[in-house]
Amino acid sequence: MNLKKMAIAALVGSLSLSTVYATAGDALRLGVEGAYPPFSFKQADGTLSGFDIEVALAICEKLQRECKLVEQEWDGMIPALNAQKYDAIVASMSITADRMKRVSFTEKYYANLVRMIAQKGSDLDATAKGLAGKKVGVVRGTTHQCYAEKHLVDSDIRLYNTHEDVYSDLLVGRIDARISDVTDAIGFLKSEEGGRFEFIGDNLEDASCFGEGIGIAVRKGDSLAAEINQAIKAMRADGSYQKISDKYFSVDIYGD
Repeated sequence: MNLKKMAIAALVGSLSLSTVYATAGDALRLGVEGAYPPFSFKQADGTLSGFDIEVALAICEKLQRECKLVEQEWDGMIPALNAQKYDAIVASMSITADRMKRVSFTEKYYANLVRMIAQKGSDLDATAKGLAGKKVGVVRGTTHQCYAEKHLVDSDIRLYNTHEDVYSDLLVGRIDARISDVTDAIGFLKSEEGGRFEFIGDNLEDASCFGEGIGIAVRKGDSLAAEINQAIKAMRADGSYQKISDKYFSVDIYGD
């Protein structure tokens, strides 16, 4: 199927709950966020773009399925999947033990590094002691919230609905620092307004929070995970994955 000819539609309203698992030939409904550049964002005309979006469309192409993108706010991603609003989540979701209690995952489709960001010259120490009493912003329901609540117990943790909201408050000084995936933060730091900020400290590490890479979530027991794994392997083999990655990143985000 020609990618340019694939039908892309955002689903509006309730969807039929009659089909629990996707089957070959059906339209593949993929949950996406649309508020996490460069992975998922909207162009000025409302068109969805980004690494996650292109990966989602490429998976549909490999599986020879019509692709329907369903926008969903982050904290409702898994509940909406299990309510059968869509068949899989392609939204930079970390594979964690807690999430695996509720959904199944494909193998990773990229790796994630996590760091803190603060204003240049702030001299903030990116440790629990150094951030005691400081306001730290994270998106609710993310691995970043898990890390902050587990390790920064003396900080003032501020929860936000979107990554854009966190950046907005960081820019105007309502928070002192934020936790961010490195791949997401690079674009912000290179922007004109983000140039006043920088990474602080080393990569944050906690496998119980950050998991084992970024995967695509499906409902428990759905064989769709195996199909998507094969599609990703095919994309890696024929170069289409690398072509998408190179549009958004100057480094290898797949990892070893």
